[in-house]
Amino acid sequence: MSDPVRTIRRFSLPRWPRSTMIVLTIAPIAYGIISWMLLKSVGSPPIRFRINVTPLLEASFMIQLHVLGAVTAFVIGVILLRGVKGTGLHRKLGYTWVAAMALAAVSSFFIIGLNGNHFSFIHGISAWTVITLPMAVAAARRRDIRSHAGGMRNMFVGGLLVAGLFTFLPGRMLWSIFFAV
Repeated sequence: MSDPVRTIRRFSLPRWPRSTMIVLTIAPIAYGIISWMLLKSVGSPPIRFRINVTPLLEASFMIQLHVLGAVTAFVIGVILLRGVKGTGLHRKLGYTWVAAMALAAVSSFFIIGLNGNHFSFIHGISAWTVITLPMAVAAARRRDIRSHAGGMRNMFVGGLLVAGLFTFLPGRMLWSIFFAV
Protein backbone atom coordinates (compact mmCIF):
# COMPACT_ATOMS: atom_id res chain seq x y z
CA MET A 1 0.00 0.00 0.00
CA SER A 2 1.35 3.43 -0.89
CA ASP A 3 1.88 6.18 1.63
CA PRO A 4 -0.90 8.80 1.13
CA VAL A 5 1.45 11.60 2.14
CA ARG A 6 3.84 10.71 -0.67
CA THR A 7 1.09 10.54 -3.29
CA ILE A 8 0.11 14.18 -2.80
CA ARG A 9 1.88 16.33 -5.36
CA ARG A 10 3.49 19.31 -3.70
CA PHE A 11 3.63 22.69 -5.36
CA SER A 12 7.18 23.58 -6.24
CA LEU A 13 8.77 26.43 -8.09
CA PRO A 14 10.26 25.49 -11.45
CA ARG A 15 13.99 24.84 -11.51
CA TRP A 16 15.07 27.79 -13.57
CA PRO A 17 18.60 29.10 -14.11
CA ARG A 18 20.09 31.43 -11.53
CA SER A 19 19.98 34.39 -13.95
CA THR A 20 16.22 33.97 -14.36
CA MET A 21 15.74 33.78 -10.61
CA ILE A 22 17.82 36.95 -10.16
CA VAL A 23 15.59 38.78 -12.66
CA LEU A 24 12.50 37.49 -10.87
CA THR A 25 13.92 38.84 -7.60
CA ILE A 26 15.14 42.23 -8.83
CA ALA A 27 12.08 43.15 -10.94
CA PRO A 28 9.57 43.26 -8.04
CA ILE A 29 12.04 45.22 -5.91
CA ALA A 30 12.55 47.76 -8.71
CA TYR A 31 8.80 47.89 -9.26
CA GLY A 32 8.20 48.56 -5.57
CA ILE A 33 10.76 51.37 -5.45
CA ILE A 34 9.51 53.03 -8.64
CA SER A 35 5.86 52.72 -7.55
CA TRP A 36 6.67 54.18 -4.14
CA MET A 37 8.49 57.12 -5.77
CA LEU A 38 5.61 57.77 -8.17
CA LEU A 39 3.00 57.64 -5.43
CA LYS A 40 5.14 59.79 -3.12
CA SER A 41 5.46 62.42 -5.86
CA VAL A 42 1.67 62.86 -5.97
CA GLY A 43 1.20 63.04 -2.20
CA SER A 44 0.78 59.33 -1.33
CA PRO A 45 -2.93 58.98 -2.15
CA PRO A 46 -4.86 56.03 -0.68
CA ILE A 47 -4.88 52.95 -2.90
CA ARG A 48 -8.05 50.88 -3.15
CA PHE A 49 -8.50 47.74 -5.20
CA ARG A 50 -11.39 47.90 -7.64
CA ILE A 51 -11.95 46.91 -11.23
CA ASN A 52 -12.97 49.50 -13.81
CA VAL A 53 -12.47 48.32 -17.40
CA THR A 54 -13.54 51.67 -18.87
CA PRO A 55 -9.93 52.76 -19.60
CA LEU A 56 -9.36 49.56 -21.63
CA LEU A 57 -12.66 49.91 -23.50
CA GLU A 58 -11.84 53.53 -24.33
CA ALA A 59 -8.26 52.73 -25.37
CA SER A 60 -7.14 52.54 -28.96
CA PHE A 61 -7.62 49.36 -30.99
CA MET A 62 -3.85 48.68 -30.88
CA ILE A 63 -3.81 48.80 -27.09
CA GLN A 64 -6.78 46.44 -26.95
CA LEU A 65 -5.01 44.05 -29.36
CA HIS A 66 -1.84 44.28 -27.30
CA VAL A 67 -3.66 43.45 -24.06
CA LEU A 68 -5.51 40.58 -25.76
CA GLY A 69 -2.23 39.09 -27.02
CA ALA A 70 -0.45 39.54 -23.69
CA VAL A 71 -3.24 38.09 -21.54
CA THR A 72 -3.71 35.14 -23.92
CA ALA A 73 0.04 34.48 -23.96
CA PHE A 74 0.22 34.68 -20.17
CA VAL A 75 -2.60 32.19 -19.57
CA ILE A 76 -1.33 29.73 -22.18
CA GLY A 77 2.25 30.22 -20.96
CA VAL A 78 1.33 29.24 -17.41
CA ILE A 79 -0.41 26.11 -18.74
CA LEU A 80 2.59 25.21 -20.91
CA LEU A 81 5.16 25.78 -18.17
CA ARG A 82 3.24 23.61 -15.70
CA GLY A 83 2.03 20.94 -18.16
CA VAL A 84 3.49 17.90 -19.85
CA LYS A 85 5.94 18.73 -22.61
CA GLY A 86 6.24 17.12 -26.03
CA THR A 87 2.58 16.19 -26.52
CA GLY A 88 0.29 17.19 -29.36
CA LEU A 89 -1.57 19.49 -26.98
CA HIS A 90 1.72 21.15 -26.01
CA ARG A 91 2.50 21.72 -29.69
CA LYS A 92 -0.94 23.21 -30.45
CA LEU A 93 -0.94 25.42 -27.39
CA GLY A 94 2.66 26.36 -28.16
CA TYR A 95 1.84 27.65 -31.63
CA THR A 96 -1.10 29.57 -30.17
CA TRP A 97 1.27 31.01 -27.55
CA VAL A 98 3.73 32.04 -30.28
CA ALA A 99 0.93 33.79 -32.20
CA ALA A 100 -0.26 35.58 -29.04
CA MET A 101 3.29 36.67 -28.16
CA ALA A 102 3.85 37.89 -31.72
CA LEU A 103 0.60 39.86 -31.54
CA ALA A 104 1.60 41.43 -28.22
CA ALA A 105 5.14 42.24 -29.42
CA VAL A 106 4.24 43.66 -32.83
CA SER A 107 1.27 45.67 -31.54
CA SER A 108 3.53 47.28 -28.93
CA PHE A 109 5.44 49.07 -31.68
CA PHE A 110 2.27 51.07 -32.38
CA ILE A 111 1.93 52.10 -28.73
CA ILE A 112 4.04 55.02 -27.60
CA GLY A 113 3.66 57.53 -24.82
CA LEU A 114 5.59 56.08 -21.89
CA ASN A 115 8.67 57.96 -23.08
CA GLY A 116 7.06 60.95 -24.78
CA ASN A 117 6.50 60.17 -28.45
CA HIS A 118 9.45 57.78 -28.60
CA PHE A 119 10.02 54.09 -28.02
CA SER A 120 10.84 53.04 -24.46
CA PHE A 121 12.98 50.24 -23.03
CA ILE A 122 9.89 48.00 -23.14
CA HIS A 123 10.01 48.19 -26.94
CA GLY A 124 13.47 46.63 -26.71
CA ILE A 125 11.84 43.61 -25.05
CA SER A 126 9.35 43.52 -27.94
CA ALA A 127 12.15 43.58 -30.52
CA TRP A 128 13.94 40.81 -28.64
CA THR A 129 10.70 38.78 -28.63
CA VAL A 130 10.16 39.21 -32.39
CA ILE A 131 13.70 37.94 -33.02
CA THR A 132 13.69 35.16 -30.43
CA LEU A 133 10.26 33.65 -31.19
CA PRO A 134 11.19 32.09 -34.55
CA MET A 135 14.56 30.99 -33.17
CA ALA A 136 12.90 29.11 -30.29
CA VAL A 137 10.36 27.50 -32.64
CA ALA A 138 13.18 26.45 -34.99
CA ALA A 139 15.04 24.95 -32.02
CA ALA A 140 12.02 22.80 -31.19
CA ARG A 141 11.71 21.66 -34.80
CA ARG A 142 15.43 20.70 -34.73
CA ARG A 143 14.75 18.82 -31.49
CA ASP A 144 17.11 21.13 -29.60
CA ILE A 145 14.85 21.08 -26.57
CA ARG A 146 17.28 22.86 -24.24
CA SER A 147 17.50 25.93 -26.53
CA HIS A 148 13.76 25.84 -27.17
CA ALA A 149 12.89 25.66 -23.48
CA GLY A 150 15.38 28.38 -22.57
CA GLY A 151 14.16 30.77 -25.26
CA MET A 152 10.50 30.25 -24.44
CA ARG A 153 11.08 30.51 -20.69
CA ASN A 154 13.08 33.72 -21.11
CA MET A 155 10.35 35.26 -23.29
CA PHE A 156 7.75 34.32 -20.68
CA VAL A 157 9.79 35.82 -17.85
CA GLY A 158 11.04 38.94 -19.67
CA GLY A 159 8.23 39.59 -22.10
CA LEU A 160 5.30 38.71 -19.89
CA LEU A 161 6.26 38.74 -16.22
CA VAL A 162 8.77 41.61 -16.07
CA ALA A 163 7.25 43.80 -18.80
CA GLY A 164 3.77 42.95 -17.49
CA LEU A 165 4.74 43.93 -13.96
CA PHE A 166 5.81 47.37 -15.12
CA THR A 167 2.47 47.93 -16.89
CA PHE A 168 1.03 48.16 -13.36
CA LEU A 169 3.06 51.24 -12.41
CA PRO A 170 0.95 54.02 -10.87
CA GLY A 171 -0.48 56.26 -13.56
CA ARG A 172 -0.45 53.62 -16.31
CA MET A 173 -3.65 52.20 -17.79
CA LEU A 174 -3.58 48.81 -16.02
CA TRP A 175 -3.00 50.56 -12.71
CA SER A 176 -6.10 52.68 -13.33
CA ILE A 177 -8.13 49.57 -14.19
CA PHE A 178 -7.36 47.78 -10.90
CA PHE A 179 -6.59 50.51 -8.37
CA ALA A 180 -8.36 53.71 -7.40
CA VAL A 181 -6.14 56.60 -6.47
